[in-house]
Amino acid sequence: MPAKKASARSSKNPERIRLKEAHERKQNWQRWGPYLSERQWGTVREDYSPDGDAWKYLPHDHARSRAYRWGEDGLLGFTDRECRLCFSLALWNERDPILKERLYGLSGPEGNHGEDVKELYYYLDSTPTHSYEKTLYKYPQREYPYGYLKDENAKRGLNDLEFEVLDSGAFDDNRYWDVFAEYAKESPDDILIKITVANRGPEEATLHLLPTLWFRNTWVWGCDHDGCTLKPDIREETSGHLTTQHESLGKFHWWGEEAPDTLFTENETNSKRLFGTENTTNCVKDAFHDFVVHGNNAALKSDGHGTKAAYHYILSVPAGGEKTVRLRLSADNQKPKAPFGPAFDKTFEKRIKEATAFFEDITESKLCNNETKVLRQAYAGMLQSKQFYHYSVRDWLKGDPSEPTPPESRKEGRNSTWGHLFNRDIISMPDKWEYPWFAAWDLSFHMIPFDKIDPEFAKDQLTLFLREWYMHPNGQIPAYEWNFSDVNPPVHAWACWRLYKMTGTRGNRDIHFLAQNFHKLLLNFNWWVNRKDPDGNNVFAGGFLGLDNIGAFDRSKPLPGGAQLTQADGTAWMAFFCATMLSISLELAAYDNSYEGVASKFFEHFVSIGEAANTLGGSGLWNHEDGFYYDMLSVDGRKIPMEIRSMVGILAICAVEVLPIDVIDKLPAFKSRMQWYLKHNRIFEQEASSLVFASGNRECENGKMLLALPSRHRLERVLQYVFDESEFLSQYGVRSLSKYHEEHPYVLEFRGERHEVGYVPAESNSFMFGGNSNWRGPIWFPVNFILLEALEKYHHFYGDSITVELPKGSGNHVTLDKAADEIARRLISIFMPDENGNRPVHGLHAPWYRDDHFKDLVLFYEYFDGDTGRGVGASHQTGWTGLVAKLLEDRCKSCKP
Repeated sequence: MPAKKASARSSKNPERIRLKEAHERKQNWQRWGPYLSERQWGTVREDYSPDGDAWKYLPHDHARSRAYRWGEDGLLGFTDRECRLCFSLALWNERDPILKERLYGLSGPEGNHGEDVKELYYYLDSTPTHSYEKTLYKYPQREYPYGYLKDENAKRGLNDLEFEVLDSGAFDDNRYWDVFAEYAKESPDDILIKITVANRGPEEATLHLLPTLWFRNTWVWGCDHDGCTLKPDIREETSGHLTTQHESLGKFHWWGEEAPDTLFTENETNSKRLFGTENTTNCVKDAFHDFVVHGNNAALKSDGHGTKAAYHYILSVPAGGEKTVRLRLSADNQKPKAPFGPAFDKTFEKRIKEATAFFEDITESKLCNNETKVLRQAYAGMLQSKQFYHYSVRDWLKGDPSEPTPPESRKEGRNSTWGHLFNRDIISMPDKWEYPWFAAWDLSFHMIPFDKIDPEFAKDQLTLFLREWYMHPNGQIPAYEWNFSDVNPPVHAWACWRLYKMTGTRGNRDIHFLAQNFHKLLLNFNWWVNRKDPDGNNVFAGGFLGLDNIGAFDRSKPLPGGAQLTQADGTAWMAFFCATMLSISLELAAYDNSYEGVASKFFEHFVSIGEAANTLGGSGLWNHEDGFYYDMLSVDGRKIPMEIRSMVGILAICAVEVLPIDVIDKLPAFKSRMQWYLKHNRIFEQEASSLVFASGNRECENGKMLLALPSRHRLERVLQYVFDESEFLSQYGVRSLSKYHEEHPYVLEFRGERHEVGYVPAESNSFMFGGNSNWRGPIWFPVNFILLEALEKYHHFYGDSITVELPKGSGNHVTLDKAADEIARRLISIFMPDENGNRPVHGLHAPWYRDDHFKDLVLFYEYFDGDTGRGVGASHQTGWTGLVAKLLEDRCKSCKP
């Protein structure tokens, strides 16, 4: 489709119009959404313990009874963007020991590979304004196996698979409910809700369905962040009609069709159950559990109002049948004449059609049926992982007025140096259960596919993390809740630059977005230079860097005996950061020539990093004999190359930028400084790196200049490993560790301890970082995506003059752009069904996912088995695994439906 025509079509799309109205603040279409967390318990924010054991302080068993401090959680929920009024579902199958109000999973210490959600739920659809949204939860008709899951996983070790709910027998004979939650907005504050329950079992069954509405508790804590001093209220007007009143949110109406029984309580802690002390109110948070499961009528409020309410439907559904419950939540000024009736269903039909039109606009309808299903679910997962996140570190450290004062040790513990940090925003989360908190480098990758669906949200998210109430005064970007001071890879600048280039054509882009973020990114760059280059020699000891257990040591901790690790990936990331900042500064200099000076600074710094990384001997990280980049261990005056073939060494080739000569020619001050610098630094010629060729020799061709960490020769040597199926290349992408180490593990005897790194294609076989993230063999989408982009850049410069044998030994030689396409195809294939209906992602439970009620469902895991493509780790980490949507849009060729 011609670009002009596509643009015209897009501008008329109803969802695009809503987005425009939302971002121009004409209509608040994004005020309500799936912003309710799926796990608030076990988080750092809710941990007020003296020892910082968040899992133990507020476990799952306490969650139904304890009012949260900093947020809320629920099942298939919806809330406003400040999480004041919350909606979610509660279910009971007449067999469970507890009311099902939230997703269950194992805490970090309970899982044999760390924390792990033990539920079946799927994000099916969503538009960016959440004008339409659909989610599915599968609920057993047998007793939910809480104890069995916990006990069986406790028996298993690191070399065993996790025990999942599908392994427990709870779903055998299809004795389960499919519970669909759908939302459609008639207007920004008029939300139509449809809950459909389908009995997949062989017999009639009964389900208790409790659509629940409640206010987040701010009144107990003395919280003044919401600007509210009055306790809110939910009150029954007539049967099936409730009104809510909140000081800042205003008045809302909530209707439940067919006038069910209405239950009321207060969203306050059951101190008697948890701590053996008296409650401040007779009716507490877990009252509905006591009433439904134990028949305790006294647990409920009898005066027709409270801060938590539910409609109690008891649904008997025949085998294979289904029933639908309709609800509606409307602001007083948008109150409909009739809450239900034909218009209700017409709104759903209209919003569903608009959602389909929106995504067809993105893909130009070129994807086949299976590809479209993957893309829609990938985007649904990303959109429904947006979450209200509230955390004021200063208030958390000193404790709440109505609570006991935290111990003094707390002031020196976790996140104690981040007192400035104040989060109260909608943020894109990696996963709303296993990672119900932001992670800085994850978020940068999230925003790449967001460009197609909501570019303004993407820009706002990237800008948010550079604000003074997020970024540390020293320039560090907060890593993640468990330790803001940990160090993630510096990809934020790349995400800003990438997003800038994707949102518009040259001369018609958001230069203000780029400029305002560039200034803050300068602070972050300086933090890296000052903190992570300890000897000032342009090789970096970044630390953790998000690759968890990829090396022989825990890189988030100091090495024993004063040893120091110079990191190939840390150095590569800094070269990557530097090259990106150079490209941004050159772009800004086209509008304001005062940026030419800072562009020169980044050019010189990139050249210096390249010299340090490539210098043979000394502190260089390039191993000429192996043709690979390695970490370097410095100990007792000796330098020991850590000869592990891992993603650490591949990342060096990702530090590459292609600079147009015509851009440089228009910046005479920068060009002059660049030429002078290269003329007076002839050492680069001896190293034959691409930095030399960029000075005007034979690698400056066709109006382009190449800036790359490896020379052409080094690039070609590393790529031999990348495209070797006995090394890095899997049928499903590029592994994080070479398969060579399966038979030849790396072993280091150091300070009387043995350190070993071997190829482990799926779950981790060590408890480093909790054991639930493994970089010793599996496939990870973010680094694969960076690698694809790098290959495209090299092809853009070298053209067809560089080819690789793909796979090695096949005799099939392809250009680098075709090699990138092949990696993308392999990554996409993880989610695509074969001729028998099997998707690699669902490897262990393939028979289930061939069933009619499972076959179209896709999960987007944290990472993937390097040999089989099976999903591993967090099962809903659509955040960066959602990059598959970008791959589908950009690369996937049409296939047969």
